[in-house]
Amino acid sequence: MNLKKYFIRALHRLQKGPGYTYKELLVWYCDNTNTHGPKRIIKEGPKKKLVWFFLTLLFASLVFWQWGILINTYLSYNVTSSLSIGFKTMKFPAVTVCNANPFKYSQVKHLLKDLDRLIEAALERILQPMPGNSSENGSPPLNLRLWHQIPLVLIDERDKDNPIILDIFESNQAAGGNQTCAENQTTAENQTTADNQTSADNQTSCSHEGSDNCTYRNFTSAAQAVTEWYILQSTSILSKVPLQERIRMGYQAKDMILACLYGAEPCNYKNFTQIYHPDHGNCYIFNWGMDEEALNSSNPGAEFGLKLILDISQQDYIPYLSSAAGARLMLHQQKSFPFLKDQGIYAMAGTETSIGVLVDELERMGYPYSDCTNNGSDVPVKNLYSQYNTSYSIQACLRSCFQNHMVEICGCGHYMFPLPEGVNYCNNEDNPGWAYCYSSLRSSVQHRQICIDSCKETCNDTQYKMTISMADWPSEASEDWIFHILSYERDLSTNVTLDRNGIIKLNIYFQEYNYRTISESAATTIVWLLSSLGGQFGFWMGGSVLCLIEFGEIIIDSLWITVINIIGWCKGLKQKRAQARYPDAPPTVSELVEAHTNLGFQHEEAGALPRDESLPPEPGTPPPNYDSLRVQPLDTLGPDSDAE
Repeated sequence: MNLKKYFIRALHRLQKGPGYTYKELLVWYCDNTNTHGPKRIIKEGPKKKLVWFFLTLLFASLVFWQWGILINTYLSYNVTSSLSIGFKTMKFPAVTVCNANPFKYSQVKHLLKDLDRLIEAALERILQPMPGNSSENGSPPLNLRLWHQIPLVLIDERDKDNPIILDIFESNQAAGGNQTCAENQTTAENQTTADNQTSADNQTSCSHEGSDNCTYRNFTSAAQAVTEWYILQSTSILSKVPLQERIRMGYQAKDMILACLYGAEPCNYKNFTQIYHPDHGNCYIFNWGMDEEALNSSNPGAEFGLKLILDISQQDYIPYLSSAAGARLMLHQQKSFPFLKDQGIYAMAGTETSIGVLVDELERMGYPYSDCTNNGSDVPVKNLYSQYNTSYSIQACLRSCFQNHMVEICGCGHYMFPLPEGVNYCNNEDNPGWAYCYSSLRSSVQHRQICIDSCKETCNDTQYKMTISMADWPSEASEDWIFHILSYERDLSTNVTLDRNGIIKLNIYFQEYNYRTISESAATTIVWLLSSLGGQFGFWMGGSVLCLIEFGEIIIDSLWITVINIIGWCKGLKQKRAQARYPDAPPTVSELVEAHTNLGFQHEEAGALPRDESLPPEPGTPPPNYDSLRVQPLDTLGPDSDAE
C-alpha cells in the first residue's frame, strides 16, 4: 500500500514538473552555480552585465573548442614507441641455407637443351649482328616455338625519333606481328634512355602469338635481358616437372652439408629440415622447431654458435639461370617460412663468413591503435603458405594475394608461389598467354595496392640484426690438407675432389645476450583525456565536475518543462477541436432539473396518470396505463402519489 502511494506521489510530481518557467530556471542556475561568470551576469549593472555575458560566452566557446581538439586527438589513437634493453638466455634462430643454383645442371640439362641452344644462338647474333657471321650453319635447326612465345628484340635508338626494332631471328626486318606491336608501344618508353645508348634489349610478351595485345620490358643491357628471359622460359618448362622429381634434381643435404657443429655438440645433415624453395631448390633449415624444441644458446660468442662447412658444387651450375655463385642463407624465427629472395644474404665461395647476431623484439599495439594482426585470422587473404604449417607473415600474405589474383585473372598459378587447391602452374603449352598476363599483373599498381591494403603486419615480431665479416678460407698454407680431409670424408677418396670455388665456411652466433624491445604504448589514454578536459574547463571557466552536474540538472529540468508544456498544448488543442465540433455550451444542473419538471407536467396534462377516487385495485391487478407509467420519471407522479 505504501509503495502504491509512493508511485502515485511520484506520478503527481512528474505531472507537476519543476515548478519553474524557463526564465526562473535560468535565473536560479546563474545565482546558484559554482561556475564563475554566470553569477556576475544577474548581479551586476546593465553595462557590466553585458561585459560579463560576452566574457562568459567567449570563454565557454574556447572551452568547447579545446574540448573538440582534445577529443579528436584521443580518437586518433596515436602511439609512442619506447626502447628497452634486457638480458636473458635466448633461443637460437632458425638458420636456412640454400645453394644459389636451384638444380644440378647435369640433372636438368635434358629439359633445358632446346632452351640452351636457343639462348646460345641469340647471344651469338647479338654479339655478331652482321649476316654470315653466325656459326649455326652446320648445327641442328633451332626450336623457335619458345622464341615466338616470348621473343627478345633489339632496339636501335641512334635516331630517337625513329627507333629501329630488330628481331634477332628475323632475317627480313620488315615489320611483322610482334615487330609492329613493339614499334607501336615501345617508342615512348625508350625516350628516357641515356644519350649515349645506341641499342636496348626488349622482352616481348603477347596474349597469343601474332597478337597486337602485347607488353614489353626494356633492358639497357643484354646480360639482364637474357637472364630474365631465360628465367621466364625455364619457369614454364620446370612447372610441368613433378615436385619429387625437382627435389631429386636439386642438391641433397648429405652432399651439400660437409660438417656441422653447434656449440660443443656435433651435428650433421640429419639435424636439418628439408623444404623445396622455388627460387633456390632444396633448402635446409636448422633449429626450425617443427618436430623438436628450439635450441637455446648457452653463451654469446663464436665458440657457442653454429659452424657449417658447405659444398656448393659450382662446376655443376646452370650457366644461364644462376649468374651468382655462393650460398643463400637467412636467419628467422622458428616455424616461420624463409623468404630468402627478400631477406636472405649471400655467402661467397672460398671464404669464412662470420655472422654476429643481435635481437630486436617488436611489440605493436592492436586495433584501434594500429592495423596489425596476431595470427592472420582477421586477414581477408587466404594464406597459401599454411600448407607448410608456418606462422603468418606479411610476406606470405602479399605472395598469396598475388597468386590468388594470378589464378583469378590468368587461370593458372605462377611457379614461384604455392598453388591453391585444384589449380595448375602456368606453362606455354597449356596457357599460351600466361607471360603476358603475368607481366601485366605484376606491373599493375591497382592490384598491388589491393594486396597492400588487404595484408597486415604482425603485432609481435622478432628481427635479427647481423654483423657480417669475411676472410679467405682455407688459407694457401692449409688448403691442401683441408681439401684432402673433406674429400675423403665425403667420397672416401684419396683424391682431392673439392676446391676453393665450391667450399664455404659459416660461423653464426650471438654477439651478446642483450636484446632490445621496441614496444608501442598509447599516446593518449582515458585518464589523459579526462584530466585535459577538466584542466581546460577549470582554466577558462573555473569549473569542476560538480559544475557539469549542475548544468546537466538544468538541462533535465528544461526538458521536463518542455515535455509538460507540450502535453498541455496537446490537451488544449484537443479541447479546441471538441468545441469546434459542439459549438453550444453544455446545460447546467438547474437547466436539467427545469427540463425534467416541464416534461412531468406535459405527461399529467395528457392523462398519463388519471386521478381516481375509488378504492385501490385488488392485489395483483396492474394499474391502468401501466406501460406508460413504467417509463415515466418518478417526479411526474404528482402530490397524490406522495400522500400515499
